[in-house]
Amino acid sequence: MPRLWTTTIETHRHEVRAAVVQATGQLVAERGLKGVSMSAIAQLAGIGRATLYRYYPDVDAILNAWHEDQVTGHVERLLAISEQAGPAIERLRRVLAAYAESRQHSSHEDAADLVASLHASQTVHHHLEQLTRVVEGLIETAARDGDARGDVPPAELATFALAAMSSAAHSKSKNAISRLLAVTFDALSPRATRA
Repeated sequence: MPRLWTTTIETHRHEVRAAVVQATGQLVAERGLKGVSMSAIAQLAGIGRATLYRYYPDVDAILNAWHEDQVTGHVERLLAISEQAGPAIERLRRVLAAYAESRQHSSHEDAADLVASLHASQTVHHHLEQLTRVVEGLIETAARDGDARGDVPPAELATFALAAMSSAAHSKSKNAISRLLAVTFDALSPRATRA
């Protein structure tokens, strides 16, 4: 097969997949996770159902692709925030606030089983490990700067901080994130002591 033809086919496949993922995101926003169907995705993406089935075997596969795309985008934004200028403690605050906001916007209580299955993917696990390492590095640097406690291993503090910010998913209040940040940073403070 000529190279141009191969490139054209790959470009077409990429465009179809992108249209499917984009349509899925729109449907999730409008209808929730349980309101997504193969028919609705195909119609909104502008392709036939038969074509859709050539790319994805079922709705779960499409939701997984959409979710992995969402997680990848969130983590890329958080990594960019972590690399901005400023003291490590301030970058940590911005990363944790953005993480909490992303968790708050991604809550789908009506489909808890489906959400659990989406979060079990290897891609999500990899990105969470990556984010944990970034937060750990920021905490370690902040501790060296005297802005965070040094009596608890940074890896443990990173896990704690991300878990605390994850709880924002259960609150619709913008003020909840501020309160969670305040409590978390009190615990990370160099003035805090090990119990």
